[in-house]
Formats: sequence, C-alpha cells, structure tokens
Amino acid sequence: MFSRYLSPVLASLALIVSIATLTSAQTGALRGHVSMKQADGTVKPVPDAVVDVYRVDIFSKTPFTTKTNKKGEFVYAGLQYVGDYVVVVSSPGAHAYWQPSIKAGRDVDYPIELEPGDGKRISAEELKTLMASSRGAAPAATAKESAEEKAKREELLKKNAEIMESNKKAEASNAIIERTFKTGNEAMKAKNYDLAIAQYDEGLIADPEHPGAPSLLTNKTMALNARAVDKYNAGIKATDDATKTSNTEAAKKDWQAASESGAKAVAMLKATPTPADATASANVKTNLYFALLARAEATRLFVTKVDPSKVDLGVTAYQEYIAAETDPVKKSKAEHDLAQMLFDANVFDRALSEYQKILAVNPDDLNALLRAGQSLFNIGAINTDKTKYQEAANYLAKYVEKAPDTDPFKADAKAILDALKDQENVKPEKTASPVRRTRRP
Repeated sequence: MFSRYLSPVLASLALIVSIATLTSAQTGALRGHVSMKQADGTVKPVPDAVVDVYRVDIFSKTPFTTKTNKKGEFVYAGLQYVGDYVVVVSSPGAHAYWQPSIKAGRDVDYPIELEPGDGKRISAEELKTLMASSRGAAPAATAKESAEEKAKREELLKKNAEIMESNKKAEASNAIIERTFKTGNEAMKAKNYDLAIAQYDEGLIADPEHPGAPSLLTNKTMALNARAVDKYNAGIKATDDATKTSNTEAAKKDWQAASESGAKAVAMLKATPTPADATASANVKTNLYFALLARAEATRLFVTKVDPSKVDLGVTAYQEYIAAETDPVKKSKAEHDLAQMLFDANVFDRALSEYQKILAVNPDDLNALLRAGQSLFNIGAINTDKTKYQEAANYLAKYVEKAPDTDPFKADAKAILDALKDQENVKPEKTASPVRRTRRP
C-alpha cells in the first residue's frame, strides 16, 4: 500500500520542522504614558485611554489592546522583541493619536500627548491608510446477432474499455505519485523546499483523490511551514525595507497555504474507511497522527503570524493532536504551544485557562507561571480589574522566586511586579508555610 512510505519519512521530516525555530522568540514589555493638554495650557494624565498596539512588520488587523491606569501609564507584556509596532491611543474627548517606529523590550517610556477631539478610535484599515499616505473500435456484429444481443455486446465492450482506461490511468498516477513523493522527500531532507513543494503538487495534480494524496498533503504542509520560517527569518535579517516586506509577505502566504494543506490532509484521512486488515488500519492511524501534528504546527504559526482571528482553528488543531499524542513529553510540549498560541493571539482569558491546566499538573512550571502572570496582568489592564493584578503578582512572584538569574524573562517579570507595587499598590500575597509536626516520644 502507498501509505507504507509515510511513517519513516515523516519521522525525519518532523525533525527538520522542529529545528526550524523562529529567531523572534524573545519577548519584551512596552511602556508609555498618555497625557492631554488642557484649555488652560496645563498637561494632565489621561486615565482609561485605550491603547491599541499593532505589529506592522507582519501587519495584523487584530491589535494588542490595553488601557492606561489612573496616572495615564500603560504597560503591555509579552510582545515580540524583533517586531515593529505602531501605538494607537484613543480616549473620549480627544483626537486619536498614532505613533510609529515603536519597539518592545527597549526600556523606553514612550510619551504620548493627546489633543482635544471627537474621541474616535482608529480602526486597523484606517491605520493602514494613514501609514500608506506618509496571479478502439468494437468488432462487427454477426448476421444472426439480434438487436438486443448487439446492445448487450456494445455495453459490455464500453464497460471493458472504461475499466481498461481507468486501470491505465491508475497505473500512470501511481507511478507519478510514487516518484514525486520520493523526490519531494529527498528535497525536503536537503531543505530544498521549493523543489519539495513542486514535487508534492505534481503528485496531487496527477490524482487529487489518490489514497496517497493525504501523505503528499502532510509533507507539503511541512515543506510550506519550513519555507515560511526561512522567509520570515530572512525578512527579519534584511537591511532594506523592500526585501523585508517581500520575505514577510511570502512567509504569510506559505503559512496560510500550510494551514489549508494540513486541514485537507486531516479531513481526507478522517473520511477514509477503516480497513479490515490490521496492518492497513495501523497505517491509516499513523498517517492521521502525522497529519494532525503537521496541521497543528502550521495552524499555530498561521494564527500567530498571519491572522489571530482564526484562533479557533488553532485550538481545534491542537486539541485533536493532543488527543492523538501518546508520548508524555510531546503532549506536554503541545499543551504549552496551545497556550502560547492563545497568548500571542491576545486571547488572554483562554491562554490563562490553558496555563492553569498545566500548573495543575506541574505547579512549578516556569513558563506557565510567567505567562499566567502576564495574562492576568493584561486582563487586569484591559478591564481595570485590581483583583487580576493581585493574581498576576502572585504568579509572577513565584516565577521570580524559582527562575534562575540566567532566565531572560526574569527581569521583565520583576519590572511588572515593580509597576504593580508603585502604580497599583499591589504586592504578592505571602503563602503560609506548612507547620512541621513532630511525633511525641
């Protein structure tokens, strides 16, 4: 069966994809303060101003949103260090203000001064416009053949011809698909992703409904994902804007295509009837596992780098993959990746829920402690909810206590704790130490 080719090859392909890590993993905080000039010429802080932070090097229509505190100050945690951002501030009775060329994690307190106005909030499309303005014949009948016999003979010949044509086509498509699968995998191992994708596409065009099509789609998903990572990283490293934009847009297209390819592979395998043969049934199950894995990774990057509004696709992809994963280490990684995707997509309440599930199993998980604290901090800032600040402080304090000094995020967590103490008078709550009981002699 064709499915025999998938399992050993994908084991190595998964390794290639897993080491193609993004160079933008480091995150930092963005700080600033908002004020407005009054009619008498004095300048006063603006509390509860809406602060929308747009990442524009990979323009997303969904902003990271927070609000200023009573002193007009704002802090947004967990932004990608390498990103280019635009801060848009709006408040009732003020003209909306936007400031480009913002970087996260630079320890800069950005000053923003508003002017009296209509209080309108700038949409993503309006911001984009503002920024822009600055693809064989049958044998003859015998004399004794009746009309009915002739009709039966001609129908039989027609069916035989159709079967022969179908077999001929199947043989040709089998040859094409086996060749393109093998050549594509060799190109994938060599990290020649352009050739790999072209080979998989040739096989899919030859017979989109072939039993091997899901295997081609799964490997194509991985190749698209890997090429997107390369393009994305090349865009980050580019020194000129044209190259940066070109590579970033190419990466976004590949991530969207990878997400679609992975979804199609999973759908086709789910629709495959369970074979009676035990070996064949195990092959289908293995193929579905790798398709779920490839789809999850591709959809995560599509959501976080291209379209955060499609976060539900990512959640479904990860939930189904986690359900199929039997390796505890891989399952744990997937649970962390799901939570991080939600965090990066600005869905902090759902991210918090996933991190709390992780902490229920491992209360000392440093990444979960940090992200749970940051999620609560951002939820508190958005909703002006001091109880969330308290919970955030508790998580972050435990993270700071347990994280080694070499941890790159420890300083950021300390800065948030300092901000909560100075600006909101919120300090971590002390946990009672357990009383040690000794047995009486």
